[in-house]
This record gives sequence, structure tokens and C-alpha cells, in this order.
Amino acid sequence: MIVKSHEEFKKMLLKMLSFSKTESDNYTLYTNKAKPELGYLINYSRKGYYHLDIADYTIPTDFSISFNNPELLVRFGVVYEGVTEFKIENNPVSSFTPSSFFVIEKNIKGRQRWKKGQHFHGTEITIYESYFNEVIKPNFPNTMDLDAFIKNYTYTYLPLEIVEIIRQLQSLSYQNALTSIYLESKVLECIAILINEVTNSSENAFTNQINYGNINIGNRVLKLTASDIQAIQKAHEILVKNYNNPPTIKALSKMVFLNEQKLKAGFARHYHMSIGEYINHLRMTIAANLLCTTDMSIDDIAHEVGYNYSANFSKMFKKIYGQTPLKFRKTK
Repeated sequence: MIVKSHEEFKKMLLKMLSFSKTESDNYTLYTNKAKPELGYLINYSRKGYYHLDIADYTIPTDFSISFNNPELLVRFGVVYEGVTEFKIENNPVSSFTPSSFFVIEKNIKGRQRWKKGQHFHGTEITIYESYFNEVIKPNFPNTMDLDAFIKNYTYTYLPLEIVEIIRQLQSLSYQNALTSIYLESKVLECIAILINEVTNSSENAFTNQINYGNINIGNRVLKLTASDIQAIQKAHEILVKNYNNPPTIKALSKMVFLNEQKLKAGFARHYHMSIGEYINHLRMTIAANLLCTTDMSIDDIAHEVGYNYSANFSKMFKKIYGQTPLKFRKTK
């Protein structure tokens, strides 16, 4: 069977997860009541326009889903844990690992596979074309041009402001305090941030993932090749998997077969932040999520994200979020 819409895809996924739904005033909860250890998926939606999914579940059996979906969808979010394999038509087999992501899908065909025992944890916002056509464009006609993005290409990047919005929505959901009007305001805010990102400059973190371009190293101008980009993306994957104990830049350059200078300059151009800044961003994003969703101590969270001393962790956390981890936890 080939699913032909996002709703069909989601319905099939929930079926394979053996989840049934429980309706609430503001959201729908999907679980397996007989096997609560399999986890859950929480869905908030404005039907036909957008929805927010907050998921934390374990795959009960091997399965795959084939899809041929003509819809135009804007999807973005943060995956904290989980790896899945997918094959898009006319492209090699790829895998998606924990990171932030952004993709515009249109006429997408392929297959996605899951394996028994894999654990997935993440939050995703999906916006339908009808929301742009019926809500955004009539009221804000000169806004987001979806053609500025390559279709069916997964950008492993989101502006930090959107990552923080997603974390806020997730936190409010866990407190059963997320209202439909607040969710809509944040969906609009995310769209506004994306518009600013792509309209303020022709060179931004999205276009730079496709246009290989040049980098400056001292007085030299070097061209980034396709193999350079692959090496930089491989370095990104390694950092994601080893955020709590990342390799040195020297070791990383050897792992991806790219010299240190080109790796550092290429990474900064591709992801709009240095390797060190990215590691800190990843660590603090995960720490913020743990502070909001677990009872782990500050010391344990510091250790979990790679700090030997909680004082150093707290200092960096305050630099990023403007408050100590303890105060951050109390206000969320």
C-alpha cells in the first residue's frame, strides 16, 4: 500500500505503533494503553492548516511505509533522539539523525523504514499549503516565497529562535497549559522568523546548505566542492552523536578527511556558527529539554551534556538563556 497524503502517512504510522487515540479539549493523545512503555504522541492541530506533534515512543516491530504525496507541506522541528532510514525517488538512501530540521515537501515519493527497538523523541510542526494561501497571503501578501527553498530537501538547520519556540511549546504541553490561540501565535512567529532569515540576505543558513560557494582562509579564497560539503555534513552528524564528548577539531578533520582550516571555515559558512558554538548550542538545547521534561539534578544534566563541573555548565547555560538552570526549571 502506498499512502498519498500526510494524514494517511500519519495514520499508518500510528497503526504500526499500535497506538489508539484519546481526545482532550486542546489535543489528541495517542498511546497503547496495554503497553504504556511504547510511549506516546501528542497532537495539537487547526485542521487543514497546521499541527504540532510531540512524540516520545519506541518502535514495536520492523516496518516501512511507502508514500506518493502530491501535497505541499512545510515541516520543521527538533529530533532529540532517533535514527530513521528513508529513500526519496531519484536520490540515494539517506538517514535522519538527531538535529533540528526544515523541509518543504511537494510531490514527494519514496519509502521510510523503522527498526524494532528504536527510540524516537522529538517535536515537529507541519503547516499545510492552505494556511499560506488562505491566511498568510491574503493578510500579508509580500511575505514568504516558498520557492526560495529547494523542495524535498531536508535542511539540518533552524534559527535558534524557532528551536526555543519549539521547546516552549513542548514545555507548555507537558504542563497541560498549551492553548490553541497561543499555538497559533507561535506558528505565525515561526513563519515570521523564517521570512526574515531568507529575505534579509541572499546568503543565509538555508541557501548556504545548497550553494557551495567560496570560503576565505587568510588571504586565500577557496571553493567548496560537493565532497567538501559531504565531509562537513558528516562532521555535523559526528558532533550530533557525540555532543557530550566531541572529538577535537584535529581528530574530526581526520575522521571526515578534510583539512582543519577548510573544515572550520566550511562548517561556519554552512551552518552559520563555528563548530564550538554549534556544540554549545546542541548541549544547551538538550539541557533545556531535560530541565523541562525530567527530574534529573543539575549535576546529572551537566554530566549528561558533557560538563565535568556543574558550575561551568551553569555559567554557559546562563549565557545562552539569560538565567541559571535552576531558575529556568522553576519558570517553565
